[in-house]
Amino acid sequence: MIGRDEVLHVALLARLAVGEEELEPMARELSAVLDHIAKMGELDLSDVPPTSHVVELTGALRPDEPRPSLPRETVLAQAPAVSDGGFLVPSPQA
Repeated sequence: MIGRDEVLHVALLARLAVGEEELEPMARELSAVLDHIAKMGELDLSDVPPTSHVVELTGALRPDEPRPSLPRETVLAQAPAVSDGGFLVPSPQA
């Protein structure tokens, strides 16, 4: 079972504020998740092909083919602010 210190460490990494009363229930829940993952690791998946999606995707993506785009001047003419041949965006607030 996951201990108190491990729960606090995970909470710190996830930047979660965890109260003292939450430590024991969270330890049980995290232990249950890890037990479930361990059980899945016991499965023989040697004949299962790798997948990128849980469900089959059909027609969701178009072929990626190069094609002409709008001229840079046309696009930048509609921008609220331009700098050095590109869009000027505000800097993030610290």
